[in-house]
Amino acid sequence: MSANTYSLSGRKKTVSDKKLTWTEKIYLVAIFKGMMVTLKHMFKKKVTIAYPEQTRPFSDVYRGKHTLMRDDEGRERCTACGLCALSCPAEAISMKAAERKPEEMHLYREEKYAEIYEINMLRCIFCGLCEEACPKQAIYLTKSKQIAKADMDRENFIFGKDKLVMPLEMAIENTKQQNKA
Repeated sequence: MSANTYSLSGRKKTVSDKKLTWTEKIYLVAIFKGMMVTLKHMFKKKVTIAYPEQTRPFSDVYRGKHTLMRDDEGRERCTACGLCALSCPAEAISMKAAERKPEEMHLYREEKYAEIYEINMLRCIFCGLCEEACPKQAIYLTKSKQIAKADMDRENFIFGKDKLVMPLEMAIENTKQQNKA
C-alpha cells in the first residue's frame, strides 16, 4: 500500500522502525507497569460469584428462553412461513412445514403449521430478530430469568417443539388474565 492511499475506516496506522533505547531494550519499565496493573487489581472487589447460589442482576432488556406462543383457544400460532429462520443471522432456526388435517383444527390456527421447529441454542445469539420478523407473533423471547443448564451433550441444546411450545395451561391462564383486565 502506498503512502498516498487513504484508509476507508480512518484507522490506518503508520508503522515505524524506530530503534529502541537502552531502557526499552531491557523491558524493566514495561515489567514494572505490568506489575502495577496486577497489584492494583489485587485489592479491588472480586467479580466472581458462586453461580448456583448467587446470580447476577439481569438487564431490563434481557431476552431469555424462546417460546412458541399459543392463541386464545390454545392453538399454535406458528404457520411455518420461515421468516424467523431467514432473519436469524446465526442460522440457528430450522423448520419443516406441513398441512393441517381436518381432525387437527383444534391444534393449529392456520392450514399450514410447523411440523418440525428447532432452535440450536449453541448458535443462537439472542438478538430478537426472529421475534421481530414473525408476522403471527408466534415466537417470543421471554423475560423470565432462566439460564440454560450446562450439559455435556450438544444435542441437548437443540430445542424442538417439545421444549419451545408454550404449555397449554399457561396459555389458558394468560387468556383468563387478559379477560380480567
